[in-house]
Amino acid sequence: MKLTFIGADHEVTGSCHCLQACGKTILVDYGMEQGRNIFENVPLPVAPALIDYVFLTHAHVDHSGLIPLLYAGGFRGKIYATTATADLCDIMLRDCAHIQMQESEWRRRKAKRNSKLEGAEPLYIMEDAEGAIRQFIPCEYDEIIDVCDGIKIRFTDIGHLLGSASIEVWLEEKGQKRKIVFSGDIGNTRQPLIKDPKYTEEADYVVMESTYGDRLHSTERPDYIKDLTEVLNRTFERGGNVVIPSFAIGRTQEMLYFFRQIKEEHLVTAVEDFDVFVDSPMAVSATGLFADHEYTCYDEEAMSFVKRGINPISFRGLKLSITQEESVAINFDDKPKVILAASGMCDAGRIKHHLKHNLWRPESTILFVGYQSVGTLGRAIIDGAERVRLFGEEIDVRAEITKIEGLSGHADRDGLTAWLNGFTKKRPRKVFIVHGEDTVTVAFAQYLKNEYGYDTYAPYSGTVFDLVSGQFDKEGVPVPAAKKAEAISDVYARLKAAGARLIAVIGKVSGISNKDKAKFADQINALCDKYDR
Repeated sequence: MKLTFIGADHEVTGSCHCLQACGKTILVDYGMEQGRNIFENVPLPVAPALIDYVFLTHAHVDHSGLIPLLYAGGFRGKIYATTATADLCDIMLRDCAHIQMQESEWRRRKAKRNSKLEGAEPLYIMEDAEGAIRQFIPCEYDEIIDVCDGIKIRFTDIGHLLGSASIEVWLEEKGQKRKIVFSGDIGNTRQPLIKDPKYTEEADYVVMESTYGDRLHSTERPDYIKDLTEVLNRTFERGGNVVIPSFAIGRTQEMLYFFRQIKEEHLVTAVEDFDVFVDSPMAVSATGLFADHEYTCYDEEAMSFVKRGINPISFRGLKLSITQEESVAINFDDKPKVILAASGMCDAGRIKHHLKHNLWRPESTILFVGYQSVGTLGRAIIDGAERVRLFGEEIDVRAEITKIEGLSGHADRDGLTAWLNGFTKKRPRKVFIVHGEDTVTVAFAQYLKNEYGYDTYAPYSGTVFDLVSGQFDKEGVPVPAAKKAEAISDVYARLKAAGARLIAVIGKVSGISNKDKAKFADQINALCDKYDR
């Protein structure tokens, strides 16, 4: 019985652990790295085709985003996840594949025009995502599942995201029995919509996250409605927009929950009948899934609305933007409004387009409602950057930059500790601390050791632990990530933005002469002829 640590070790993203037991090889999560890559990860210990199962804690890309890469490499095993996680991955993995293919196609076209550049194949394509999706085995919370001879699992609601779970794994081989629990991302308590984390009572070993292991949320629950209303009123009084970088799944739906109450109680006086734009096809699809899983995932407060026939995340003035044309049109609407767009850390997606249109406006507000990883554009803005680069252009930061504190999907240090202290029937022999920034994993491990007497360890990628002997076969060492050339995705995003602008301009020139229309059309066709080869 071996446990190998591969990803999110002394880093926040790219979660991946490998279990080898009972003649099977299992991955627990296989996520993409996001933001700054600090350390190199070791490769998988076996080829993808030799992996038997994937146990997935939840749908966020930093836990699920590389699963189609497994399929591309020959993996045809089963992927166990909660039903809600399987449904969300049906959306998210397709979206990831679409992005991979778009950027690869752009690079190939660029390489054709410049012999000094090389094209790049996508990590995976849509067929790989769709193939991986077919391998999912939807599971219900709290049900013990016989995976194969000697291996059982159970998913427990961890309160981080719709469908998120900690995973209990029972192993039995050659008379040896071990139970290991993977926390996944542990949710904050008293979040809107979804339930609080549920504790697990016994384990031999625990692998737990530490994202907020060095900090505490406010001891008093923030008044989110009051704080959000104040931001809306003062921004709208200035005639500006409130732009909210928001994760498409989870945080967006929580914000809609708040906006419904604000609208219902008429709390915004500056512009009472304001619109709220959700500018993300993925967020729109995910919002529908929340309703599909309301009976298994909603908390009591949210269910009280459902029982009265009220959708807790819908209201008058909610505008769902799916097409690129709809997205572009938002910034040609002069009325003060709210714009919710992904990605939550501002590194990709439509939010960058809205930042370009609003960062330089003193009357607008950029409101952060989630964690910003080191190395992301969102982190730079919230840390006080006076100027940022978007689509190849330097943009001054003149908008109000603010954050609603306490609105986090992650438990803080006390919440993490409370979850670990829930192992009352059998205290774990060793606790592995992962999924946190470099210094945070070490500090949190030391805190648990000093304050509660746990045997803790913060592994680096490449660490191999023998679950039977309780000894390390190998201790990983930190290997700094090699510096990579500047990504060209921003340039491609600039090209897409230019195309969107062109569509908008065409819509505005209907009144010009036929001669000018013909000239304009000829210029567009000439450009298309030049590059459409």
